[in-house]
Amino acid sequence: MKKDEILENDTNKKHTILKIVLVLAIWLLLTLLWARYISTSGLIVKEYAIRNDKLSEEYDGFKIVHFTDLHYGSTIFKDELKNVVNEINKQKPDIVVFTGDLVETGVTLNDDELNTLINELKKIDARIETLAVDGNHDYDESGYFEKVMKSLDWHVLNNTYEFIYGNSKNPIVLVGLKDLTYGKQDYENAFSFINENDENLYTIVLAHEPDQIDEFNNYNFDLVLSGHSHLGQIRIPFIGALYTPKGSKKYYDEYYKVGNADLYISGGIGTSTIKFRFFDKPSINLYRFYTK
Repeated sequence: MKKDEILENDTNKKHTILKIVLVLAIWLLLTLLWARYISTSGLIVKEYAIRNDKLSEEYDGFKIVHFTDLHYGSTIFKDELKNVVNEINKQKPDIVVFTGDLVETGVTLNDDELNTLINELKKIDARIETLAVDGNHDYDESGYFEKVMKSLDWHVLNNTYEFIYGNSKNPIVLVGLKDLTYGKQDYENAFSFINENDENLYTIVLAHEPDQIDEFNNYNFDLVLSGHSHLGQIRIPFIGALYTPKGSKKYYDEYYKVGNADLYISGGIGTSTIKFRFFDKPSINLYRFYTK
């Protein structure tokens, strides 16, 4: 091979390599832009059917909307919050439950921003009630979780329970647990209704971290609603979550059967640590009960 041909081949190889590098760089840039601005916007409503022999027929069609991990101030601000509240109300829920992480750690809200957060959340319209538990981002020095909850008529279930009757004389029980990472658990008090009531009551547990289910699985319950994992926040097709935080190492995907109970994990709304989502759009969960 002549020297000129060798030089030409080398030049062509370099050009090919440069083209490949350029294409990969553009692809990476577009992926990052997609993950930052497209995947963190909008809202998906995921609906699940709940069937259980403990539910009396009056609960047929009963609806629970579950939202979690708002992380207000991350990728969620006033307009996004308005959309969340509108979508929740569109479902015409009987009850609404929030499972923690209200404001992103490190975010500082001025008075107007805090009032906006409160006023928008006040617009959530549950037929019966809205209930909440705290998450690991609700223990920072800002005290936003406590300030907001005091301004709302929500029932914060801190290691306690509430009976919800709906249109039936037979209640379902909502048990709320404090955050696993920083909160102090009191399972005995949270499940104390068992001492004076039929253990056959349909029981729903609200727990921010899904891995907490293994700590109270000696009690009788039927449904656990959690958040925290964000379903990974960054997900790869056919692989799933690349990383999940402590408290969601064992349970982090959408659904698990744990003993006789159903565990549902919502992917949440905001972002934590990094402002990216990938194949994991912001979402709320709708649980519709069927007894027929």
